[in-house]
Amino acid sequence: PHGGGEGRTSGGRHPVSPWGMPTKGFKTRKNKRTDKYIVRRRNK
Repeated sequence: PHGGGEGRTSGGRHPVSPWGMPTKGFKTRKNKRTDKYIVRRRNK
């Protein structure tokens, strides 16, 4: 997620999941209203 690199602390950008979505208390799901229409996520 944050790129490796020789023991430096992983600061400076928000904690992101491997797909670049922010994690750690950031809101990632926007509209819960349309969730009933989402049947299946498209797999990568």
